[in-house]
Amino acid sequence: MIFQIENKNINVSDAGQGIDLNKETIVFLHGSGLSHIVWSLTEQFFSNKNFNVLSIDLPGHGNSDGPCLDSIEKIADWLEQVFVKLNLKQLFIVGHSQGCLEILEYASKYKNRLKKIVFVGGSNRMPVHPDLIDLAKNGDSDAVKLMMKWGYEGSKKFIGGNPVEKIIQSPRDIREILAVDLIACNNYTNGSNAARLIDCPSLLIFGSLDKMVNLESGKKFSNLIKKSTTHIIEGCGHMIMIEKAFEMRDKVLEFLK
Repeated sequence: MIFQIENKNINVSDAGQGIDLNKETIVFLHGSGLSHIVWSLTEQFFSNKNFNVLSIDLPGHGNSDGPCLDSIEKIADWLEQVFVKLNLKQLFIVGHSQGCLEILEYASKYKNRLKKIVFVGGSNRMPVHPDLIDLAKNGDSDAVKLMMKWGYEGSKKFIGGNPVEKIIQSPRDIREILAVDLIACNNYTNGSNAARLIDCPSLLIFGSLDKMVNLESGKKFSNLIKKSTTHIIEGCGHMIMIEKAFEMRDKVLEFLK
């Protein structure tokens, strides 16, 4: 699905089904430098369960026009523009990594649109090592290698290669997309306050082997949210919706139902 916000094309993957206003809608938000592709194992599953499914390419990502938005606050306001444009009233939102920060900020400003929210591999604060930011700003492919080293448990298991490498393919992608996202994550400081304001049911899913958001950080995050439930996926790193897609999908469906 392609539509326009402020004269820029926005791509949203809808599992080929469009939007039926008689169905409940799930919105999926990708992490830093990525695109809707990371939800490919999830979209059709939920579409087949009679949900509208919308996996959004943020500005500058995937098939959406750029440039990228350079702060979590700007992305939250942009998401509200998208939901108004698509006439979506009540939503389930699922975010991964950076997408979790976007949910936090969105929920603090537009909570009346939310029914339930799911945080996948996220926290209220996601600082980024300055060395990784410097590599990304210089378009250095080592930035992607470092992300994969920290992001995956057993990345060699992926048949056909690592999906992150297929999305972030060039020095320009690293410099103009990944770096912007990493800096936005690093600069976001409202997460704790936003988490305390959440009053809708929330599910937090963590990987037991996640090096980016370890279980200690996850527990502190969950304690900030009043109506939260936590699920830990064993033997899983940061890229939960790719590494352990089936378990994640089942747990999210159980929570939404």
